[in-house]
Amino acid sequence: MNMTLPPDDLLKRFVSVRRRSEQLVEGLQPEDLAAQSMPDTSPLKWHLGHTTWFFETFLLADLLPGYRSFNVSFGYLFNSYYEAQGERQPRPERGLLTRPALPEVLAYRRHVDQHMRSLLQQERSGQLQDLLQLGLAHEEQHQELMLMDVLHLFSRSPLLPVYDRAWPQPQAGVRGAWQRAAGGLLDIGEGGDGFAFDNERPRHRVWLEPFDISDRLVTNGEWLEFMADGGYWRPEFWLSDGWQISRDWAAPLYWQEEVDGWHEMTLSGLRPIDTGAPVTHISYYEASAFAAWCGARLPSEAEWESAARRGLLQQVDDAAWQWTSSAYAAYPGYRRPAGATGEYNGKFMVSQQVLRGGAALTPPGHSRFGYRNFYRPEQRWMQSGLRLARDAARSTAAVPAPGEPAAFAADVLSGLSLLQKSIPPKYFYDARGSELFEAITRTPEYYPTRIEAALLRRIAGELAAQIPSHAALIEFGSGASTKTRLLLDAMPQLAAYVPIEISEQALAQATRQLARDYPALLIVPVVRDFTAPMRMPPGLDHMPRVGFFPGSTIGNFERREAVRFLRHARKLLGQGGRLIVGADLVKDAATLQAAYDDAGGVTAEFNRNLLLRMNRELGADFDPFRFAHEARWNGAHSRMEMHLVSLAAQSVRVKGRSFSFAEGETLHTESSHKYTEEAFAQLAGQSGWQVAQFWRSDAPSFAIFLLT
Repeated sequence: MNMTLPPDDLLKRFVSVRRRSEQLVEGLQPEDLAAQSMPDTSPLKWHLGHTTWFFETFLLADLLPGYRSFNVSFGYLFNSYYEAQGERQPRPERGLLTRPALPEVLAYRRHVDQHMRSLLQQERSGQLQDLLQLGLAHEEQHQELMLMDVLHLFSRSPLLPVYDRAWPQPQAGVRGAWQRAAGGLLDIGEGGDGFAFDNERPRHRVWLEPFDISDRLVTNGEWLEFMADGGYWRPEFWLSDGWQISRDWAAPLYWQEEVDGWHEMTLSGLRPIDTGAPVTHISYYEASAFAAWCGARLPSEAEWESAARRGLLQQVDDAAWQWTSSAYAAYPGYRRPAGATGEYNGKFMVSQQVLRGGAALTPPGHSRFGYRNFYRPEQRWMQSGLRLARDAARSTAAVPAPGEPAAFAADVLSGLSLLQKSIPPKYFYDARGSELFEAITRTPEYYPTRIEAALLRRIAGELAAQIPSHAALIEFGSGASTKTRLLLDAMPQLAAYVPIEISEQALAQATRQLARDYPALLIVPVVRDFTAPMRMPPGLDHMPRVGFFPGSTIGNFERREAVRFLRHARKLLGQGGRLIVGADLVKDAATLQAAYDDAGGVTAEFNRNLLLRMNRELGADFDPFRFAHEARWNGAHSRMEMHLVSLAAQSVRVKGRSFSFAEGETLHTESSHKYTEEAFAQLAGQSGWQVAQFWRSDAPSFAIFLLT
């Protein structure tokens, strides 16, 4: 490191850094300092001991003649991962260290600090300065970890304790804008005589193609758009490992959904989401999925560093560490330092991703343009965020800029880029599409709507017998609440009805009509996406709860999405809750295909209307008459599929990009899963439910399940 500082400056910096660690815990109780909330975190008391052990082990023991250890057993208790220093307390079991008590750990710190002052007054060598700078940077890293760990600890408590109500939050800002970087042959990495960790060196040359990079970080508001568009449930955006790991994720780590919207657990307590602030506490997998959803990508660490050094970036080191696409590996020419301190960085250069910049939790002055932070791609408890990048050669018309509403355009561009081209079925429902779907339900071939309504009329009394008095009925995706009236008429014991619907206009109209027809019923409408987790509206927590999910809408979910929804519903309905679900059953392929390809051609027009919508809203040039509607039974997945089949080899343009269709190639527009009774029971069981009772219609068969 070769940096020489005057002895007085070294001592002042040592005292300042050591004091800050203890200041971070001054407002906490001893119990707060002893707990460990997960294997990746450590008790704050352990951090205080470990950073002290570092100075004792690597400086005092070797450089201060006659130094005597405070307690030889502390070498085992407070070693972290230095194999050369011997055995250690297993990391997941640091929370079991009730002893030494906090006063003894603080006495240990005073003992080491006193001897470090003596050493600094006696020793002037370059070795001392290098080790001291490393030790101080190491303690600053642990100061950030202490804040990360106490936040995670407090987030796990039902009391949601506040670390510091005055703790500042990352500032909201304007939406990001693209900055063009020319690329070329550039130098990256730390050079010169200033302090840097060994993994930041040596400085070396890289070749970069021209690229664009956002000058600001992705915001909470933009992340909410990603969530609302089903970003967590759409595998086309996710890396394979991330898709498997994220099956229980629906939002960033510390987000909680309350009745009045999303909130975030912070060091200053639970706060409503600030839509303009940068999103934080996301994994690499989430960051990568969001970038794919936007039609962009994550920057490489070389791109990030070159843009930062040129002054193109804002929110560099004061908001959130920023994921890059770069795996954590050695720079060309890197040599691991000799001795135990060589274990500091080099041994971790596998299976981790680089983050750049700094965060609001990072000690002031700790970060540098060349600083390489690193974490495993699934980790989220650190204050991590992202900024977007894209290739400069790519048409700017094809990729929404950071912050632009991305949903329809991004989904279409992403879906048309897949090997099996596909577009989410929710885009069927523009004004014309909604009219056509209502017409479909009136065709003689489309049986689900009328068969389910008839079955509900027949079994309403049996269902009512299963519903406790003074219960609340919660309907997921209530629409016009037409089928709900069959239950309301049969269940006078209901005390409240909670329709959940994303369309505020449809919900308001249905609520007005229900309030007129059922004046004794408490109606509490909720405008939201019913697939996302939520809590009961105020005042209804004491009521027994019954969920209602008709229409075989469960069949439109992929299995993973269905399990996630059913788990969310189970949490909302609570202990003793019940859920009534309508599901279409497997039947002969001819009946199914007729239902999705009626003789009058209404379904075909409904399907092709999606092409017209893309032409109108995205400037596409689809010729709908060069595509044929096809309803296809997929027996392997027990689902009906709707496709648009290209009648000839052709090329279409959308948002400035060209997509080729071979003759016979299809665009997959919808799946509708059909169940056997056994398959649905298995799905329910995987979600924590069990089938208490089910009713089956006459042919064409449809089922209603009561889950408990």
